[in-house]
Amino acid sequence: MSARAAARAIDALRRGWAVTVRADDGALRLMAIEGADAVTLAGFDPEDRADLLISAARAQTLKLANQLAAADPDLPVLIARTPWIDAAAAMAIADPVRDLASPLKGPFQAKALAAPQAAEAALRLARLAGILPAFFVGSTEGESEVVVEVPDVAAYDDAAHLAIATRARLPVSTAENAEIVAFRSPDEPREHVALVIGQRNSSPPVVRLHSECLTGDVLGSLKCDCGPQLHEALHRIADAQWGVLLYLRQEGRGIGLVNKLRAYALQDQGFDTVDANVRLGFAIDARDFSVAARMLDLLGIGTVRLLTNNPQKVAGLEGAGIRVAERLPLVLPANPYNERYLATKRDRTGHQL
Repeated sequence: MSARAAARAIDALRRGWAVTVRADDGALRLMAIEGADAVTLAGFDPEDRADLLISAARAQTLKLANQLAAADPDLPVLIARTPWIDAAAAMAIADPVRDLASPLKGPFQAKALAAPQAAEAALRLARLAGILPAFFVGSTEGESEVVVEVPDVAAYDDAAHLAIATRARLPVSTAENAEIVAFRSPDEPREHVALVIGQRNSSPPVVRLHSECLTGDVLGSLKCDCGPQLHEALHRIADAQWGVLLYLRQEGRGIGLVNKLRAYALQDQGFDTVDANVRLGFAIDARDFSVAARMLDLLGIGTVRLLTNNPQKVAGLEGAGIRVAERLPLVLPANPYNERYLATKRDRTGHQL
């Protein structure tokens, strides 16, 4: 079992290369629909016979999954290939953002899965890769860039091999006495950072777990509260005796930047943030807070005062061995663009606003 095999498979999927997933119940040779075009698809599937593998959540929208299956978006569903399904049509099937532009898709025929364990692992790989969980399934006799076993996928853990890469003094606008610490894992290309502010002492630090948000943190998006929360957290930490901001590279609650923007497009069609994520075939919140726990452990911090409205962050840290001595709320005013977003966080994901 090797997490690095899963990391190589994730990289291959992002590049649009073929991957084979092996399980006790069989093997599947796959190409991500998102990474396929007319040329690469012809090389992968020269006879145009590759079926389509999608998530149950997406299959429900296409009227292909029963209620039990659709309740679990991780379950795989196989669609029989028909002559009208080319690379463009497959992308319309995979991406719910395109439903209004191409509403008349089908008819479809669901097929029995020959290797459901391999199929479930494939959907997990897609989510880890930050691509739509949708594949062409080709003949296992063809070539693949990477062959990965199901235990390899299960062993993939961003936190397991995380280590401190470097650290340096970094004066910031809220605190001149700050140090930035970079963390890197050989299994994962994303690098997480911590900003340690103030003079360390024996008291529990004020800690903020902040998930990367390009649109909010950098571009000043009004659709979320991420940017204002980041800056308020830095001020709150600077006002404490000492503290740490953990900047986690888990954009869009862990689904990645591109999929977050797809979720934005679905919100413009009337879906809230929860339904948009599920409609794309992802979890409501796909973040891994064990990464933050590992970062704190590497910094020698075992107890924190956590600056958050999210009970899942408290549970995630405590489940990974970090004691949360106190939860400190972080409440900011809404604006006309993020009122529904904040209400959804409160009403559907348990945020204590």
